[in-house]
Amino acid sequence: MPQSGDLLRLADAVLFPGFTGRTPPDWLRRRLGEGLAGVALFSRNIADPEQLARLTAGLRAENPLVLVGTDEESGEVTRLEVARGSSRPGAYALGVVDDEALTEAVARDLGADLARAGITVDFAPSADVNANPDNPVIGLRAFGADPELVARHTRAFVRGLQAAGVAACAKHFPGHGDTSVDSHHGVPVVAGDGVEDALLPFREAIKEGVRTVMTGHLLVPSYDAELPATLSPKLLTGLLREELGFDGVIVTDGIEMAAVSGAYGIGGAAARAIAAGADAICVGGERADEATAVEIRDAVAAAVAGGLLPEERLADAARRVRELATWAATSSGGTLTSGTGSRTGSPDGVPGPDGGPGPGGGPGPGSELGLVAARRAVRVTRRSTAPVLPLSGPASVVELAPEMNLAIDKGTPWGVGEPLSRLLPGTTVARLTAAEATGAALERLLGAATGRPLVIAVRDAHRYAWQGEALRHLLSARPDAVVVEMGLPARADLGAAHVATYGSARVCGQAAAEVLTGRL
Repeated sequence: MPQSGDLLRLADAVLFPGFTGRTPPDWLRRRLGEGLAGVALFSRNIADPEQLARLTAGLRAENPLVLVGTDEESGEVTRLEVARGSSRPGAYALGVVDDEALTEAVARDLGADLARAGITVDFAPSADVNANPDNPVIGLRAFGADPELVARHTRAFVRGLQAAGVAACAKHFPGHGDTSVDSHHGVPVVAGDGVEDALLPFREAIKEGVRTVMTGHLLVPSYDAELPATLSPKLLTGLLREELGFDGVIVTDGIEMAAVSGAYGIGGAAARAIAAGADAICVGGERADEATAVEIRDAVAAAVAGGLLPEERLADAARRVRELATWAATSSGGTLTSGTGSRTGSPDGVPGPDGGPGPGGGPGPGSELGLVAARRAVRVTRRSTAPVLPLSGPASVVELAPEMNLAIDKGTPWGVGEPLSRLLPGTTVARLTAAEATGAALERLLGAATGRPLVIAVRDAHRYAWQGEALRHLLSARPDAVVVEMGLPARADLGAAHVATYGSARVCGQAAAEVLTGRL
């Protein structure tokens, strides 16, 4: 049934669609001029900071109050630095260091880069407590497995981002950490005995004044046995709004994800999310075209006309989004010095690599703050009395590369081989996927490594049987090898020396290479 123009505009006022390309398509420009709330940017939209600034300026020319959001968690999930790897470690590494001043400084440094590029909402930090080490989608994106630690660093990250004029977003409410299913593909279930621990970081983020909270497509039977959180009035209105007292914008995780769209379709899930208490619909990670944006808008308007979604609820959601846009427009201008691009207001006394004060007391243009943090997160376990570290000469590096979840861009580089090759010219690097890590391939690499130090880099080796088998094969032949775990380390007794970086960001690989060569 055709909807009125006013109702369609009201539906547009809560939508954050994605799009393809590095310039705004005509349909998006038109919709922004008609009142579309915002956009969600992904790595496909970003080439470099200058191009991104031009893109966001173009969006703002159509709608000065447009909200521009992206998933820039730093570490594994990066959009700004997808082509070269993040210059900052992810949340887990910051949790390992456990220095709240450092976490806040890293977030403020990140926020300054985001603000300079025209990003007004960062869908970060992950406030999830990674209670399940086999979690397929959170892992290193969380600050850790201890609720109190995660809560402290969530608050610090929120402070840093919002001090730079960028709205932070605590996710994935009510906590995606104690799950074993990726909500891109199915519905994760949160056990009742872990819910209170999972909620603690969100409670603390709300106290800190976080501007947005992102819903998780999670089933929490202790609160709602039928509907995932994104679609549950009991969780979004009853728990998040009324019990926890959150008064900001509730934004959904990608509404096209199977955990919610599978049962209701993408438009039906969007309408039900708004009815449940969400204020903004994020879409476009996997579906990023005009037809999808129209489908969702029309479905939300039709839900109002059909009585599924009260118009007052939709109007309230649009109001909250508009208030966030006003805050972003007035907050982002005061954090950067005009014309120079230099950051201001960074906390003094940011710890340096040795735990002492950082140079100049805080980050500035060209700051190495992210590398400082990555260095401080590295943990080394030596199991051999033989002097395997530092490496005695050019090494043979074998990198075992698992298939990553959809939150992590497949094109983001990682590893220790490239930075090690720069520090030790002549180093060779071989990367194997699950299909390539055959016995014959491993034997060939062992032969090529004869007389040279062997370094084996893995990511979440405990979660992939094939990595475990490849490690056993290589270590049985070369017990003197060094293992570099760039994911979540379940054990540190592998290799003659075990180096845990707690992340695979570019700076984590650099820090590991410095350890291997004795420079750190």
